[in-house]
Amino acid sequence: MCGRYTLVVAQDELEARFDARFREDGAASSFSPRYNMAPGQQLPVITNEQPETIRRLEWGLVPSWADDDSGGLINARAESVAEKPSFRGAYEQRRCLVPADGFYEWVDTAEGKQPYRVSFDDDRVFAMAGLWERWEPETTQAGLDAFGGGVADGTDTGPLETFTIVTTEPNDLVADLHHRMAVILEPDTERRWLTGEAGHDVLEPLPADGMCAEPVSTAVNDPATDEPSLIEPVETV
Repeated sequence: MCGRYTLVVAQDELEARFDARFREDGAASSFSPRYNMAPGQQLPVITNEQPETIRRLEWGLVPSWADDDSGGLINARAESVAEKPSFRGAYEQRRCLVPADGFYEWVDTAEGKQPYRVSFDDDRVFAMAGLWERWEPETTQAGLDAFGGGVADGTDTGPLETFTIVTTEPNDLVADLHHRMAVILEPDTERRWLTGEAGHDVLEPLPADGMCAEPVSTAVNDPATDEPSLIEPVETV
């Protein structure tokens, strides 16, 4: 699975890498490096709907047909993404790129779970294959007025936009850490994934050439901790 990742590049480099700009509600927005991106957070993605814009969506996909917005799905298996009801519609119509420059995996040791950060040797930014959804809450009745028999008062919190990361079998490096890994797209397939031109053929594990995995501090276990020290390698027993 992919349950935590990093994006520590500067905003201008990130925008240049994807030829897209940070915008929220029609206005330019800013980005600061992130060292511990976790489910439930609003995180940068590039959607097929607005490929020239880097937007923030909540990590944890809520299907459009869900009764409520709880239980967001953070990962989608590549093997079943085109058939599973939770992802089928998004796979066909709502794809996205999830920018990252590393992700964390945990390994069981005699001393407990040891986190590792997986990245490229040259710290390059890459795109993970993602899907996104828009969930619309039903207007709910807040109640009648104090005199009874009045007009119902409806409340609407507005649409919730969420995303999930597609996972596949691990490559030779990640296999030593976990039985799944995020689908990392080759740069020349990123736009094809967004437009729907590419299918399962791009959801294979990226070869481990040029990648590395280094042990990092267990401080990353706390999703509230988000600081540069998290990506610094540590010694293990």
